[in-house]
Amino acid sequence: MTPKAPPVIEIRNLHKSFGALEVLKGVDIAAKKGDVVSLIGSSGSGKSTLLRCANLLEDSQKGEILFDGEPVRWRGEGQRRQPADRKQVIRIRTNLSMVFQQFNLWAHMTILQNVMEAPLIVLGHAPDEVEARARALLDKVGIGDKCDAYPAQLSGGQQQRAAIARALCMEPRALLFDEPTSALDPELEQEVVKVIRALADEGRTMIIVTHDMRMAADVSDHVVFLHQGRIEEQGPPAEILADPQTDRLRQFLSATVSA
Repeated sequence: MTPKAPPVIEIRNLHKSFGALEVLKGVDIAAKKGDVVSLIGSSGSGKSTLLRCANLLEDSQKGEILFDGEPVRWRGEGQRRQPADRKQVIRIRTNLSMVFQQFNLWAHMTILQNVMEAPLIVLGHAPDEVEARARALLDKVGIGDKCDAYPAQLSGGQQQRAAIARALCMEPRALLFDEPTSALDPELEQEVVKVIRALADEGRTMIIVTHDMRMAADVSDHVVFLHQGRIEEQGPPAEILADPQTDRLRQFLSATVSA
């Protein structure tokens, strides 16, 4: 019998505080290969912090983070806890590409240069190979004609699609999205949703923090509702979004619909 593959990302009993403020209070999530997991909840529920902890952009105080079954090694405890192996952190981050709410493109570089930068510098890949991959990815997200433009010359939706191409150019094991459409107006939002939906159809492993319940319903295999740093409810989108079992989730979904 073939051994069962571990999740690409697994988080167990994660706790995270900022000083006296406890933001995550023992959270467990997992994303197997090809899974799309959406994190929903009100502002301040811990969604973005959870994503940043998964990518080791924030240090957690307690709990385990595993990548392809390999646990992150830590030293110290509580507020002094931090990753013990810098090379391990770099390797994990290289395989977990993150797409931010505010695009984070380099303003002084063209769109093509933005997409090529990390594979060239971090991975050390050959320029010709990286350029060919970058151009193909920009075509894939529908802005292949913007290679020589600068970020300021693009709409918000185009900039976010460039950021997605940049993330994909690292050939990551998983993609992490932190509110990828919340900075966009509705028309531009749909451009980005279309790209994310296509990535889901390809079987990409993704964890998505989102306020867009329609996107969560369309692309997710699993939806996690966070409330005050804990998982209040979770399950397949057809169940959790259509038939919530807790008052808090019902109130959240009602407020989202009326917003």
